Amino acid sequence: MICPAIQKDIVDACAKEIIKAIIQDLNDDFFGILVDESKDISHKEQMALVKRYVNKREEVIERFLGIVHVNDTSALSSQKTIYDLLLDHSLSSSKLRGQGYDGASNMQGRINGLKSLILQDVPSAYFVHCFAHQLQLTLVALSKKHPDVNIFFDVVTNTLNTIGASFKCREILRQHQVEKLEELLKSGEILTGQ
Repeated sequence: MICPAIQKDIVDACAKEIIKAIIQDLNDDFFGILVDESKDISHKEQMALVKRYVNKREEVIERFLGIVHVNDTSALSSQKTIYDLLLDHSLSSSKLRGQGYDGASNMQGRINGLKSLILQDVPSAYFVHCFAHQLQLTLVALSKKHPDVNIFFDVVTNTLNTIGASFKCREILRQHQVEKLEELLKSGEILTGQ
């Protein structure tokens, strides 16, 4: 069980069983979705999908359904990706009763946004601006009112932008991380897991 391929197979099997249990808990009832798109460390766009529903005990439950790589972040492409992911889990878009996204125009645009496209298919899939994004916007606005907090976030943002924007800087950082990792492995402070 120490072989990475076997470990990956075990994790995949566990993930399938967990998703199956989540789908059974939904009991073919109505649900909502929360969707967010973001770039990963390799600058590839990823879409995360969370299902929100009320279980048999009348508790509101949010469960992560999956994360998929997307080449195109247009509303039409996002809609297809969401519908495909729902179908992969035997969920019908006709049971969709809510949708939540960030404030990006491709998500909540009135004419061609993802919200509008889904509402055309499922008129009862009401849109709510995602609370996590509203909280983030509020925290950003508040932090700008406090000079010390504002300076801190400016320094962090500028550092990340400088390192992240330049391939050369990113490669230097990556090489430094490799050297540090090799050093820690040699000293025995960390183990490889193999």
